[in-house]
Amino acid sequence: MSAASSTESSGGGAGVPPPPATPEAQDGPEARDTDAAAGPAPGRFGAAVDRFAPALGAYAVVKATGLTVFLLLLSHTEDFLKKDPGRGGGARPWDVLGTWDGIWYQRIAENGYDPQLIPLHGYPLATYYENSAAFFPLYPWLMRLVGAVTGLGPYGSGIVVSVLASFVAAAGIFAVAERLGGFRAGVIAAALWGLFPGSGVEWAVYSDSLFVALSAWACYCVMTRHWLAAGVLALVAGLNRPTAAALIAAVSLSALVALVRRTDGVARPLTAMLITPWGLLGYVAWVGYRMGDWGGYFKLQRGAWNRYFDWGASTARSTLDTVTGHWTFWQSNPAPDLIAVALLIALPGLLVLLLRLRPPLVLVLYTLLTVVLALSSNQIYGNISRYLLPAFPLVIGLAVALRRLRPTTLGGLVAMPAVAAGWYAGYALFELGIP
Repeated sequence: MSAASSTESSGGGAGVPPPPATPEAQDGPEARDTDAAAGPAPGRFGAAVDRFAPALGAYAVVKATGLTVFLLLLSHTEDFLKKDPGRGGGARPWDVLGTWDGIWYQRIAENGYDPQLIPLHGYPLATYYENSAAFFPLYPWLMRLVGAVTGLGPYGSGIVVSVLASFVAAAGIFAVAERLGGFRAGVIAAALWGLFPGSGVEWAVYSDSLFVALSAWACYCVMTRHWLAAGVLALVAGLNRPTAAALIAAVSLSALVALVRRTDGVARPLTAMLITPWGLLGYVAWVGYRMGDWGGYFKLQRGAWNRYFDWGASTARSTLDTVTGHWTFWQSNPAPDLIAVALLIALPGLLVLLLRLRPPLVLVLYTLLTVVLALSSNQIYGNISRYLLPAFPLVIGLAVALRRLRPTTLGGLVAMPAVAAGWYAGYALFELGIP
């Protein structure tokens, strides 16, 4: 099923740069105002490796652990052998990683698009046949590119793109968290994102890792006042999924604040603000043009995929039904639904931990808008964990709170979630639900 429903700079003005941070300051929230957190200069590969290796290593360990448990659970039940290849099934356990949305991306990578609105009759919740135009093009474009270079098929190419993008995303999350809370907080944040409910799609044929990579680095560019890079990344993210609207708004409003305050001149923030929406608008317009209906994309989302903005009514209703044990709503799946409830219970606390850091405007806007888009649309309720996965700043406040723990204590706290993620972020999502 389709997942479509998806600042000011930290520091002062454009005057004298802040003094270099001491090692102690790097461990405190004030580290976000230092240039020391900005990392090595371009081209200093060795320094970049030293800076990012711990975070990427921690992320790799938790992801590999979760994936191993996921595959062991699949092999234990062998339920995937009884399911359709596009719906959680396959000949081998790892084939499951290319099902559901993954099968659509593989078809697009192989055959491209043919946007159409074909009426469907006799179904209470569907008025049009499903069409691949609901899925944005950036990810399948990259799949096709990787396939052309490596000779891999669509499944292999999709996995390669997702895994590589997930490490780029983890590096971006580390970079953002490092500016807010220091080096250790950055490492912890990268690992926590790999443990987040819904993180099972990070190493699957899904576009989520690519989107978070673009979003994290766009936010980082705003925080470091690289406005043109931030605008380009937001523009490209708009070709990846419709919920890029949250990132586009966050970057644009942050640029507007900088423009009004004249902290970074006029040309760079203005250019960023003007270019951000054109990836998203361009694809939606192209689909409408091909369909002969300028509202065709939205008609397809509602009529074929049952996705539309409803001000949170379906989320509220499904939450009440889940906590009272009434699994009679559309696409109810008990295990993922309960995980969604647990995440909603934790959500206010994660937001408080983030906001107490007084993060820059771009992070506040991006996080809040992503949460609003995820919870305000009619959707598969159990997928809330996946729809909130792009809200990566949610793990930063928790990472800062955990950074004071000793490595052995922290490792003990993370060990069991790393194992359990194979179930709650993998098996429950792909086999007990519909990601």
